[in-house]
Amino acid sequence: MNESLRLKDQPPSERPRERLAALGADALSHAELIAILLRTGLKGVNAVEVGRQLLQKFGTLQALARASVPDLQSVKGIGRDKAVTLVAAFALARKMAAELQYESPLLDNPENVARLLRETNLAKTVETLQVLLLNTRRRLIRVEEITDGTLDTLLVHPREVFKPAITANAAAIVLAHNHPSGDPSPSAADVKVTRDLIRAGQLLKIEVVDHIILGRATVERPKDYASLRELGYFTQC
Repeated sequence: MNESLRLKDQPPSERPRERLAALGADALSHAELIAILLRTGLKGVNAVEVGRQLLQKFGTLQALARASVPDLQSVKGIGRDKAVTLVAAFALARKMAAELQYESPLLDNPENVARLLRETNLAKTVETLQVLLLNTRRRLIRVEEITDGTLDTLLVHPREVFKPAITANAAAIVLAHNHPSGDPSPSAADVKVTRDLIRAGQLLKIEVVDHIILGRATVERPKDYASLRELGYFTQC
């Protein structure tokens, strides 16, 4: 099919909105989902192709989610209104993820922690240490952002980590931070900070359950996170 065709000229079975209604959102490509947001008002332009151009320019959905209105307008076919629509859509996704934090999810394994924090970390460009405060049943009380660092360094004092846990009467905490590089493998500094905080928690009778590092999945690395407990760093403390 000629990519220059407008969506309305495509067979109904190939139009993104009709495909979503018939097959569900998971059946659509990223470009098709973006096209649904952009299609109205694109004169003589295939919205799916514009979606592909956006993904090609920014590389990943995470980078696209961080793009500003002027950045988006640099792509042909994206005016101010389209750019605002995209920024609003990604902002809603982040707000929805934030709301999930208040539903007291059970955080008894690394995947649940990653699922909770994944969306809110997509737009972060620097490392941010987050502390998840848990009750005695390993359910979330709330998430505290403790400190921002450089692209590869976080400076943190145990007092800053455990103060909100003491205030909230938390029985345990999970540490989490993002690696903007995309590689969730722990650095030597990550391991040292984790061990220092485990020992501080033992003195305070507040268990450090895990330390999750969030990155991005690749073909070679299907998990987009790393668990320091799963990697064996907790057994040596």
